[in-house]
Amino acid sequence: MVEIDWNNLGFSYIKTPFRYLAHWKNGEWSEGQMTEDNTLHISEGSTALHYGQQCFEGMKAYRCKDGSINLFRPQENARRFQISATRLMMPVIPEEMFLEAVEKVVRFNKAYCPPYESGATLYIRPLLIGVGDAIGVNPAPEYIFTVFCTPVGAYFKGGLKPTNFIVSDYDRAAPAGTGAVKVGGNYAASLMPGKEAKAKSYSDCIYLDPATHTKIEEVGAANFFGITKDNCFITPLSPSILPSITKYSLLYLAEHRLGLKTLEGDVYLDKLDQFKEAGACGTAAVISPIGGIQTKDDFHVFYSETEVGPLTKQLYDELVGIQFGDIEAPEGWITKVNV
Repeated sequence: MVEIDWNNLGFSYIKTPFRYLAHWKNGEWSEGQMTEDNTLHISEGSTALHYGQQCFEGMKAYRCKDGSINLFRPQENARRFQISATRLMMPVIPEEMFLEAVEKVVRFNKAYCPPYESGATLYIRPLLIGVGDAIGVNPAPEYIFTVFCTPVGAYFKGGLKPTNFIVSDYDRAAPAGTGAVKVGGNYAASLMPGKEAKAKSYSDCIYLDPATHTKIEEVGAANFFGITKDNCFITPLSPSILPSITKYSLLYLAEHRLGLKTLEGDVYLDKLDQFKEAGACGTAAVISPIGGIQTKDDFHVFYSETEVGPLTKQLYDELVGIQFGDIEAPEGWITKVNV
């Protein structure tokens, strides 16, 4: 095993020993196998390469204080993966197969699941791609389902510290496109706006709704939330937003653990002053407090550019405490990996 500085991990790829691999051909899935080969061998005609026929998931494994390992709501990842596959006309991965693959990958690579209190986690990437000899714009004749993992630190540098964002002129996804599923094309479209935002010293960009450009939809590769001055936790509602598992978990925790009102609805850019706190949330980001948002005409500051708002901090502590096994989870949220 390579030497890893667990306390200073970035969000980057580190090769781990084992990954899961299964093939779909002639209408059925092969029995999945664990392999040490981290290179996928595919035809040059594969639809994943030419037409973007691929989808993926992002999830994490968490080392608990007693040394056990938690998965956080993996069934929700399995279901979202099925929705993404269906949207791109790929064969659905049965939930049982998905969960078995994820648990095997964590179990086989358990030495790479970072220690408790290191601030790091084991990031898991399920991936489904269209492969085989093809050239026309049609679904692939074959598919590969693979799952690999890598230890990671915080997605945004600095961990739980306020960070600033800028509103982008680009659209993340079309109004009736693939914004609500986790496919690579959505992220390819975000590379240029993200780079431009970072060049201006912002952490990432804010995407507005593609139809009217008046409402916040997503924050880079994460979902947006705001907490109003009258203690309502609000997240945007749109058919082109990825349904974040973290976001829906926070909606539940905000209501049932913190006693806040909750709402999925419109978040208008010209009404940001209704929010006393705001943040970005997702599997990779966890919760990243938003210090301020730069629009064309204004830089709007929420709670503070240097301090985390108290309700955002409570939500973070509740969520992370559940994930690492320090706080009792709602029923069905935690799956123990049999290591």
